[in-house]
Amino acid sequence: MTTTPDLSAVKGRQQQMWSAGDFSKVATPLVIVGECLCESVDVSAGQRVLDVACGSGTAALAAARRNCVVTGVDYVPALLARGRERATVEGLEVDFRDGDAEQLPFPDASFDVVLSTFGVMFAPNQEQAASELLRVCRPGGTIGLANWTPEGRVGEMFRLTAKYLPPPPGLKPPARWGTEQGLRELFGTGLADLRIERRHFVSRYRDAEEWLTFFRTYFGPVVTAFATLDTAGQQAFATEMTALMNAQNEAADGTLKVRNEYLEAVVTRAG
Repeated sequence: MTTTPDLSAVKGRQQQMWSAGDFSKVATPLVIVGECLCESVDVSAGQRVLDVACGSGTAALAAARRNCVVTGVDYVPALLARGRERATVEGLEVDFRDGDAEQLPFPDASFDVVLSTFGVMFAPNQEQAASELLRVCRPGGTIGLANWTPEGRVGEMFRLTAKYLPPPPGLKPPARWGTEQGLRELFGTGLADLRIERRHFVSRYRDAEEWLTFFRTYFGPVVTAFATLDTAGQQAFATEMTALMNAQNEAADGTLKVRNEYLEAVVTRAG
């Protein structure tokens, strides 16, 4: 018997989880992802661009640097505040708004380009979120996404985290967005063209222990997992997390260097 999760309750827990720590700290190294995505989408100055589940503005700020008219939407107020701070420091104009990826507060066909970097993929109702991306994008417009792949290092980290902080039964895995099949299922007939490319960026830390300290301090899912575990569980989780990083370490100088694979997707909305 298939279990149907209470998606409203799931979303509430997600908001609490992403509010834990400070994801803007984790997002800082992702600047390169937003920059690459805007180049792949080939945004033009003056285009109306929406960054969905924007967090602290990874893609929104990249589009603003290219003189687009940019809006960012997220349901975590603290991250929107960080995005406004970043925009102020750079002298950029971005309209950061409180909003839900599954119920975007914009009329149909409001934007030429819709972006999301590691954001919309975590919406609990995946079909509804994909439908909203299509709805607010004009016919012939572009949807650009950066999503973690199931096979990559981050995909493995999420599977390990789920071992200690299990997701609700019946919830579809976010990494579905990191596969071509998943994207074709989600966008269906709303998709006129799909270009995908596997990309990666590199994380660098002094060692795996420093990485773990950083993530258990700032990354919501890891912060939440540790908070729910007893001392023995925390020790076991920490051991497995550091082992995962050490197993993928490419550095030869005693530091930590790991590749993080993601799927970059450029969708042309059907006319």
